[in-house]
Amino acid sequence: MSLDYLLTILKPMLEGAQATILLFLVAIIVSIPLGFLLTLAVRSSVKPVAWLAQAYIYLMRGTPLLLQLLVIVFGLPLLPVVGDYLVLDRFVAACIGFILNYAAYFAEIFRGGLLAIDKGQYEAAQVLGLNRWQTTTKVVLPQMFRIALPAVANESVTLVKDTALLYAVAVPELLHFAQTAVNRDFTIVPFFLAALIYLLITMVLTLFFKWLERRMQFE
Repeated sequence: MSLDYLLTILKPMLEGAQATILLFLVAIIVSIPLGFLLTLAVRSSVKPVAWLAQAYIYLMRGTPLLLQLLVIVFGLPLLPVVGDYLVLDRFVAACIGFILNYAAYFAEIFRGGLLAIDKGQYEAAQVLGLNRWQTTTKVVLPQMFRIALPAVANESVTLVKDTALLYAVAVPELLHFAQTAVNRDFTIVPFFLAALIYLLITMVLTLFFKWLERRMQFE
């Protein structure tokens, strides 16, 4: 296997990796705050809001991400009356699917982080004279994010690998170009190269979250 061949297949695969990274960034930036809002909705004292949020989380976590992508890309345009207005760019539709799905997972992660905070923390804040807003922003949220960070990191790594599902909705990404090279050249080297690129992306992500964990240590 010559170096020239590796460079030849590497260029389109790196272009595909750009789509992978872009989807990851859009999904992670939007789904984390959306997941936090869902957590607040689940804990809302307004029961219909809490029930709707719980039903949404159950639906998104209980069905495959691939199915959700297929519905958004191919199913919504088939709806009567409004279907013509729901024909989206494939990449945009994929971003929406990933955001809606991962927000549900992040909501559960944040809910677990809130439940892990000892009740004594709330009582201590009350003794110190902190109001509800101060207790939430200065006591509860920093601890919640610190507790949830390892799970968020794990889910983020999973998100990187799930971007390969773009292949199923005909969005050219890293795996698409690897598969094209395999079919054309009858070699599995492009698959190994794709695996190496995924590993490099997840390694950078893992190092970032480890740095973030060290920054958020209270001790």
